[in-house]
Amino acid sequence: MDQHWPWWPLLPLYPYGRRRTLVRELIAGQVWSFEQLQGIFYVAVPIRMTVVRLKQGLLLYAPVAATQDLLAELRQLEILHGPVCSIVLATSSGLEHKLPLPALARAFPQAQVWVSPGQWSFPLNLPLSWLGFPSGRTHTLFVDGLPHSDELAWESLGPVDLGLGRFQEISCLHRASGSLLLTDALVAIGAEPPELFDADPTPLLFHARERGDEPLIDSPEQRRKGWQRLVLFASYFRPASLEVVPLSQVWSQAFRPGLRTAKSYFGLYPFRWQSGWEQAFSALLAGGQPKLQLAPVLERLVFPRHRGVLLEWLRRLARLQGIRQVIGAHYLAPLACTGADFGRLASELEARPWAPSGDDWATLSAIDDRLLRWGLVPGTVAETATTNPNKKIP
Repeated sequence: MDQHWPWWPLLPLYPYGRRRTLVRELIAGQVWSFEQLQGIFYVAVPIRMTVVRLKQGLLLYAPVAATQDLLAELRQLEILHGPVCSIVLATSSGLEHKLPLPALARAFPQAQVWVSPGQWSFPLNLPLSWLGFPSGRTHTLFVDGLPHSDELAWESLGPVDLGLGRFQEISCLHRASGSLLLTDALVAIGAEPPELFDADPTPLLFHARERGDEPLIDSPEQRRKGWQRLVLFASYFRPASLEVVPLSQVWSQAFRPGLRTAKSYFGLYPFRWQSGWEQAFSALLAGGQPKLQLAPVLERLVFPRHRGVLLEWLRRLARLQGIRQVIGAHYLAPLACTGADFGRLASELEARPWAPSGDDWATLSAIDDRLLRWGLVPGTVAETATTNPNKKIP
């Protein structure tokens, strides 16, 4: 059980307190990936903390849950490469990285904590110290300076006004390894399920089925099918090829022999996948291979009226010297990449229709429209980019 998350039984957050950490060395002796699964019910995707070796010790970028296994692995790295000296929360709105930070800060009391400007919380916008951030050693990026600037290059995406708060993400180039560290903005998706699911493939097998009364059968094909459907869930919430079946049908297929366990949600399966879902997943790849892309959720719910801000950030990244790979906080990493790839992505995004409303995007579009009607997000704004990471959001 994850002792640092005592409230986990109150929410349907997979993996329900049994959080495994997979550690991979991405760049020998320089960069490591600490990966966990996180999701709602069985819609689970990888979340990653990146650790880089600096002259002063180790920097933790995009915190994840401070489980006993994770802390033990970090202690081993400290023995080899020096103490954890900096912990970076590079997003102003990402709860999946904000909530774990206080526990990590307590575990490494000498580490300095750096956060993106404009931190906020909902429903009450509380001071960071009330959320467990150590007040004496918590600093704001750009406002209080930039840590390890002789070894790291920092670039800000945003701020973008979300109404309740802001979206802002700070990317970080580790010059020694050529690794550009990102949080949420850009992703790379692989066709095969991540290694994290090897310990418990249940989420994949659950979503690979066609009906609720089908057993959970483990095979490479079923794992692959389940993973690709999970990605569509996470990308679009409700892709066009997904039909929600009537409650009467859900109930009639539930509680069949072999499915009367919590692990299979007692056979409760309210989905029916229509033809076309495979093509929808293939569109998230490039010829079957991972590609650098903007997450659809961010395009439709964060940047629908702020494309210029995103394009300007991408073109600043394109001018950075020495990028050799991208390491995001979700999905696949590392992805081989150069500055030119960011310029090409900016041109592609500028040329195609922005924030679509039909097909797989329809549910995201409906959410955005509803938020606009309720006045919870700003309406049409000027398409002007900002290079000021400290810009005030009213």
